[in-house]
Amino acid sequence: MPALRTTLIKNALLLATMDDARREIADGAIFIRGKRILQVGRSEDLPAHADEVIDASGHVVLPGLVNTHHHMSQTLTRAVPGAQDCELFDWLKRLYPIWARMTPEMIHVSTQTAMAELLLSGCTTSSDHLYIYPNGCRLDDSIVAAGEIGMRFHASRGSMSVGESLGGLPPDSVVEREPDILVDSQRLIETWHDESEGAMLRIALAPCSPFSVSRELMRDSALLARQHGVGLHTHLAETPGDVAYSREKFGCSPAQYAEELGWIGRGTWHAHCVCLDDEGMALLARSGTGVAHCPSSNMRLGSGIAPIKTMLARGVAVGLGVDGSASNDAGHLLLEARMAMLAARVREQDGRRDPAGMTARQALELATRGGAAVLGRDDIGQLAAGKCADLVAFDVRGLDYAGALHDPLAALLFAAPGKVALSMINGRVIVRAGQLLSIDLPVLVERHNRLARELVSDQS
Repeated sequence: MPALRTTLIKNALLLATMDDARREIADGAIFIRGKRILQVGRSEDLPAHADEVIDASGHVVLPGLVNTHHHMSQTLTRAVPGAQDCELFDWLKRLYPIWARMTPEMIHVSTQTAMAELLLSGCTTSSDHLYIYPNGCRLDDSIVAAGEIGMRFHASRGSMSVGESLGGLPPDSVVEREPDILVDSQRLIETWHDESEGAMLRIALAPCSPFSVSRELMRDSALLARQHGVGLHTHLAETPGDVAYSREKFGCSPAQYAEELGWIGRGTWHAHCVCLDDEGMALLARSGTGVAHCPSSNMRLGSGIAPIKTMLARGVAVGLGVDGSASNDAGHLLLEARMAMLAARVREQDGRRDPAGMTARQALELATRGGAAVLGRDDIGQLAAGKCADLVAFDVRGLDYAGALHDPLAALLFAAPGKVALSMINGRVIVRAGQLLSIDLPVLVERHNRLARELVSDQS
């Protein structure tokens, strides 16, 4: 067999490993062989030669960021008139009819647009929650798009089965039959899921929410996921209305509902949890269930600010999610880390505001090893020997960071969040000198804008 290609990244202004010791290494370097990190340390202590040597002078290097919640198809419906100032349920009612017109081409193109935005913001691994499948759309459309662009992907097979006629929120035209959902979930697992360490693609099952699927589908999806060892993902306790719906329809809190149907445990993660009560937090902590914190979307829709500091203190696994691009409306994960840091400082906890609610390093940890833990992975999210070679570098020599280099790592969040200069996924350079290498970005953006106009034109 030919020798594996080696890469040396050296002379980093600062290397933030996010490893178990949380080492921060000045003049840092990483030596990579194939798809794995072989050594991490000071530049002078690592091998001087490799097949490729990358000079990271003036750059802050850290693990690739991990996005734990997204609806990538929504890049087609950003800032739609009539949905800009709504709370969650009215926002959904405005957009469901538009999403019902999506095509497979739109799913493919919107996925790549969302991933390009994530990649350029420092993200190397992302989940996506696609839960509407009109006009022949399939999750495969997203999976193929991810393979082409080169992002590490957790593809969640979302679903809705309870339409308005059965007391649900979505119109009947966008829901599916539950037997069809389960058959397709099985097909996707058997076709695409890779359970191996270092996998670039994994499948999760993701009935959309308690107000759009039945108790039976939630239960059967959990059983199927456990049978095949795949993840489980849904929305939980996002708004007071969400909690009220659960209590009225099911006679229990959202967390109790999740526990009753088998929706807890490692590899299971819930988006938002803004209104999670003390009992719910304790349940998630002791069961190893994760939370995808989406501060921008929660503020955009007026849902509130999740009690992340309390969750972390109680041992809940928490990662960050940009959420859908129609409710954020950005997909910049470094910006999301900044928002998490700031939101935690103004949220009232125990009747008072805590100005030290979250530090920059805590927010960046949520975006890296925190997100990896939420997705049930220990092979990404940190820079350490044996881990996947997923890393990003930000050039901090420019105007945006002028005067902030007393602490260059914190500057990534306190200063204006920038674009990544270098991104590597599984040992492959995806972004170099700030340019995305795997696709023609101007062509993608033009195509995306054309499809967005087609999608929304008859509904605006």
